[in-house]
Order: sequence, then C-alpha cells, then structure tokens
Amino acid sequence: MDEESISGPLPGDPVEKVPTGIGGLDLITYGGIPKGRTTLVCGSAGSAKTVLTAQFLAEGIRKCGDPGVFVTFEESPADIRKNLAALGFDIAKWEAEGKWLFVDASRRPDDQPVKVGIFDLSALLARIEHAINRVGATRIGLDSLGAVFSQIDDDRLVRSELFRIGWALKKLAVTSLMTAERTEEYGPISRFGVEEFVTDNVIILRNSLDHEKRRRTIEILKLRGTNHQKGEFPFTILSGEGIVIIPLSAIELKQRSTEERVTSGNAELDRMCGGGFFRDSIILISGATGTGKTLAVSEFLAGGAKAGQRSLIFAFEESRDQLFRNAAGWGVNFESLEAQGYLKVVCEYPESASLEDHLVRIRSTIQKYKPTRVALDSLSALERCASSRSFREFVISLTAYIKHEEITGLFTATTSDLLGGSSITEAHISTITDSIILLRYAEVQGQMRRGLTVLKMRGSMHDKDIREYTIDATGLHIGRPFRDVSGILSGKSHRTPTDVERLSAMFKDET
Repeated sequence: MDEESISGPLPGDPVEKVPTGIGGLDLITYGGIPKGRTTLVCGSAGSAKTVLTAQFLAEGIRKCGDPGVFVTFEESPADIRKNLAALGFDIAKWEAEGKWLFVDASRRPDDQPVKVGIFDLSALLARIEHAINRVGATRIGLDSLGAVFSQIDDDRLVRSELFRIGWALKKLAVTSLMTAERTEEYGPISRFGVEEFVTDNVIILRNSLDHEKRRRTIEILKLRGTNHQKGEFPFTILSGEGIVIIPLSAIELKQRSTEERVTSGNAELDRMCGGGFFRDSIILISGATGTGKTLAVSEFLAGGAKAGQRSLIFAFEESRDQLFRNAAGWGVNFESLEAQGYLKVVCEYPESASLEDHLVRIRSTIQKYKPTRVALDSLSALERCASSRSFREFVISLTAYIKHEEITGLFTATTSDLLGGSSITEAHISTITDSIILLRYAEVQGQMRRGLTVLKMRGSMHDKDIREYTIDATGLHIGRPFRDVSGILSGKSHRTPTDVERLSAMFKDET
C-alpha cells in the first residue's frame, strides 16, 4: 500500500494534524496527531513509550525540519543518546545543529522526596519554555510523568499539576507527547487514573505475552475533536528504523486484475490450471512432508528464470545449502540462477524474530529486489511460532502486499496427517488465496502413491481430476487420473470396483 496516499487528514477534518513520520501511525490517526495539543502515551514496561516519543521528535527533524525538545524525568540524556543510537537516531548530531535539545529533569540518587504542599513545577516549566524558544521547537516529548508524580499522594494535586503542564505547553503552541506508566496491559488506562482526563489525546502501547511470545500493539484511545481508526494494531521495532506499525485496516481492495498467465514451471500442471497461474495470483500448495512441495517451488522458480523473470524465495525450514542440494537433485541449478540475477534466496529460522519482524523484512526485501515471483516455504513453519490471530494478520498483510505489487506468490503448507486431511494453515488462509493445489499420499493395494489435484482456481476453469504423479531426478511428472481409488483427499483411500467388476457382481447376485 502507498502510505502517502492515505496518510493525510480526512476531507473536512476541522482539526489540523502534525504528521508523525512513524510508519503506519499516520495511517491509523488519519494524518497524524492534532497540532498544538498534548497526547498521552501510556504503556507498561517495555512497550516502547520512550522510543515512540523520541521517534516523534526524530522524524520531525528528518522529514519536516521541525526542531524538538526532549524532557527526561528518568534516564539521563547520555543514556538516551546511547540507547537510541541503534535505531538510527543521531541525537548528538542534531544537538550540535541546534535541532534537538534536552531538558534534564531526571532524579539523582541523593534527591529527597517531595512533600505535598511545596510541590511546584514553575522552575521546570520555565526551563522547558527557555529550551523551546532557544531552538524554535514545535515538537516536545516528556518522559515520563510517573517519575514526577510518584512522590505525591494527593490525586487532586497530580491532576492540577498535569493540567498545568498541558495548559503551559498549549500556550507555547507546541505539539507534545507525554508518557505515563501502566501496571496492567488491559487494566486501568494510566497509573494514577487521572492522566487520560487532562490530556487531549491518548495512545495506548501494549507488550503482552501471547503464546510465549511478546507481541507489541498500539491503540488510539482518543483524539479529541477528530476521527481515527479503532482497535489494536501490531507493531515492531527495527534496528536503524525504529517503530513500524502494521495496520490491516490500511489494506484497500483496489488491486488490479489481469488475464495474463505465467508458467508454474511444470507443463502438465499449467494445462491442469487452464494455461498456468494468473500473474497477480496467490497460490497455496498443501501436502504432507515428502509429497514434493519444495520441488514444486523449485520448478516454479526455474520456470520464472526461463521466462526471464526475477524470483525470490523465503525459506523457513531448510538452509541455503539444503535448498541448493535438493534443487540440484531435481535438475535445477540455483547457484547458476543466482549468478545470472534471476534468483535471490533468503533463509531464516522462524523463531529468530516475531511475525511482524518477518513481515517487514519480507516487504523490504521485495521492494529492494523487485521480483516478478515470490515463494515462501513454508507458512506452517511460521505458524508454529505465533498465535492464530497474529498468523492470520501476517498472511493477510503479506498476500495483500504481493497482490498490490502484481507479483505471483507461491506459498506452501504442511498437513499434519501423512495420508491426507487439511492443514491448519490451509484452513486459515484458504479464502485469501486464489488457487489451492493439494498434494496427497494414497495407499493403493499395499503401495504408497501420490496424487495431485487443483482444488480451487479463482477466475478460471481447471482440471478437477486427482492425477497421479511421480518424482525422479528430472522433477515432478503428472500422469493419469486415479479411476479406481476413492477417499484420497480425506486420507481414507480405498479401491473402488471397476465397471466390469460391478457388472459381474450384479450377475452373480441375480444367479
């Protein structure tokens, strides 16, 4: 999706907004956060509150030329510079250029607790105003309010001081982000229970444990006076880039459609599919281990090379050496295809990153390599390291992106039963894919044989037979349809009587 095409304010929106420059955030806020107002960013430990606040300032400098002020109440400026350097934020450089200024209000170990009655923010507000005027800041981040008010027992004083901060910042005409802690992911909005009522906007960050994996999400709770997208959206943090939000709601059903066909790499499979795959289609190949899914992928990639097309494969089950060795065993030279510029191979272990990380990396690799074909082997490997919800969001986002780029996508999925049945992966994404090809084992008269069928091909007539196929050193060979076997797809294959046998049985019964 083209983020710029839908990141601006909605027509007729009375509230002027400031683009955050953070990937995905301007989409779900319909153009950014309201200009000149305060936004509360609340979340539990590790939810990326500080990163979001700092990135808001960093992107303001890099993309809009807006100077910023960072007020820190917890970490020292030196620690913040060091921690954010890995994300590509050269804060020291921006400080030298007069574009970034710290206001260090962090506590020292020997600081004494403040007593109610003598608490006064006047000196701090004066320092903030001086910093804003000094660099001409239009953006400001305060991290975090909890460090300021944790010493106060009177909620009324907390509320009044928060209101005072917000009023002072609004008077200075800056757009501000203030962070606050939460004690539960789905509990009270903020620690003191008053922060969200004295700020104009509220953003919630979560870092919840989901199937033994941490999953970060962002939710826009409120943007006063303007609209925004509802619900939680997953996000990740990438080195050199920062926060990247992945909003499914940004997907638009505006993909172009074409009648152009591309080869599967197997001539007989092309005939079964009515002339090959549609160029902008998503194909799922599902089968048990050893049925030839990776072989079908290899032929798909080789077919692309023969047509002069660039192909990209993401392998999550086999190493690079294994892929190259197996392909060579079927007569496909991956090393030669790479050398000619027709193939790029990316191998990663599924548990090496979250699904959000994998998705962003896949999209980035596609953008850089610009392939005509993309293969992913296999989806089932990715599914095992995420929840059903995360996996489905991943598949929807990936398939939507591939279709939008008019790339032919080929995915594989593994069935848990050797002799048939549907895979969990297949059940999750069957409605998303354009074509489904099933590879199955069949037990026939004491022998294991293989059967292939085109279960679904959207927008095209196709062969509906279950065809027997064999695998040898030259690839996958599709033969004749099974005529005397039933129950192959269900995993309960059995021999069916021939016409001669049925007639013989009828005459035998009559006699």
